Amino acid sequence: MPGPTPRQLAREETLRRIKLLALQQLAESGAGELSLRAIARELNIVSSAIYRYFGSRDELITALITDAYNDLAEVLEAAVVGSRRSAQRRWRDLCAALRDWARGEPHRFGLIYGTSIPGYRAPQTTVEPAARVFRAFCRSVAPAVGDQSEVHGRQLRVQLADLAEFAELDIDEPAMLALSAAFGQLIGIVSLELGGHFVGVFEPADDLFAAIVDREADHLGLNS
Repeated sequence: MPGPTPRQLAREETLRRIKLLALQQLAESGAGELSLRAIARELNIVSSAIYRYFGSRDELITALITDAYNDLAEVLEAAVVGSRRSAQRRWRDLCAALRDWARGEPHRFGLIYGTSIPGYRAPQTTVEPAARVFRAFCRSVAPAVGDQSEVHGRQLRVQLADLAEFAELDIDEPAMLALSAAFGQLIGIVSLELGGHFVGVFEPADDLFAAIVDREADHLGLNS
């Protein structure tokens, strides 16, 4: 099978550089200030040329979001691949991997789990990458989730059943609710840490994070 042509390689390199410059803008000014024209100036190309690669600012943001979800999912998958540790230890490994990635990539974490970007609406194509993160986070420990309280409300039960099916998890609605709540708790605590809300209170936040991780493991019933 023939390899990529020089033209294809050049295009891939330009795409890589555009994304890199976009991430630099993201870190410096936030996603709301992302400018294709400014990136074109950095690349020393006319502003119209950049639209051959991304048709709009929103298209570039979508690419960055998709990359961030997929990169985080790969980190979570790698944290437990082939692991023979107990469910509780796998849970700790997953939580640590999520926090480590977020601390190393705070602006990318904020892009996918932070404040909404003004004027941007994520397209349907971002749903599967987002689900991949949730799936990677839950799949390793889902079978070990202990008995949970009954879920009240027909609509919520249907939503949880649909989520379990979409995430390819063979668990009941109460377990799905418990995992969703635990995931949300961890995203929240990491967001607070990255936002500097623990400065002067829980600094460093390592012990707080470990305590919350263990508390959620208890709530999930991960005793083995």
